[in-house]
Amino acid sequence: MKISLIAPARKVTEDEMSFAIDYIKNRGFEPVYDERLFDSYNQFAGNDDARASLIQEYLDNDDIDAIFCTRGGYGTVRIIDKLNFDKFLKKPKWIVGYSDVTVLHAKLQSLGCESIHATMPINFTDNTQAALDSVFNFLKGEKISYEIDSTPINIYGTAEAELVGGNISVLYSLLGSDIFPDTDGKILFLEDLDEYLYHIDRMMTALVRAGKLDSIKGLVVGGLTKMHDNSIPFGMTAEEIILEKVRDKNIPVCFNFPAGHIDDNRALILGRKAKLSVGEKVTLDFGD
Repeated sequence: MKISLIAPARKVTEDEMSFAIDYIKNRGFEPVYDERLFDSYNQFAGNDDARASLIQEYLDNDDIDAIFCTRGGYGTVRIIDKLNFDKFLKKPKWIVGYSDVTVLHAKLQSLGCESIHATMPINFTDNTQAALDSVFNFLKGEKISYEIDSTPINIYGTAEAELVGGNISVLYSLLGSDIFPDTDGKILFLEDLDEYLYHIDRMMTALVRAGKLDSIKGLVVGGLTKMHDNSIPFGMTAEEIILEKVRDKNIPVCFNFPAGHIDDNRALILGRKAKLSVGEKVTLDFGD
């Protein structure tokens, strides 16, 4: 199986990728990349046209089985409208990543395609073995199913629906666009990093006011990592802010799911129906 490496946003170096490239080989896959992966244009991995051109090449290449985004940062939204998915749709391939890659996930969900929310090569040196196994074993044909401990603020219940979502900040930036995920009747996944608590509240309130939480069937919240507060406290944790927005919806809600900006970043299949059960244990099963 051939895995191409792309950098749709922030730039990467050969040194930063050396461990991941060797790891991909050791897992029995063939990494596909060239010197263009390491292009540099200010903070980006090449200018917008260069990044889009390289990604388009891999999207259209029928010999590629999966595309790993090497890191996030910021920049995918600058090139998403430069990409053409016509040939990709004739023979879809897995696109893997998280954080800023939420833009690509959202685009694929708008096209009716599944994609993998999972760790990226820049993080491989820090990831747990469970996180790495979850994505590579899935690519080799294993199913994805999780059972984790519940948390006191979870809301018990069950739901079976397509999983959509990603990074809160990126989703917020896509509000009003043609690729914001359809959340009606779906299980929504959210995670974020390095935000002020009032930012989380502002973004979640925007989702509420836009009706994006009105008809969700369940909520899975991953890492809410490295949150900040002002000198005058906001008065709620990030988890409490999110819970406030969905407490009255009679849906299952799971916090602290192992996905997002954390070392134990387990793979999730966005765009696929999942079974969520929240009780004394939390189970999430994607079936075959």
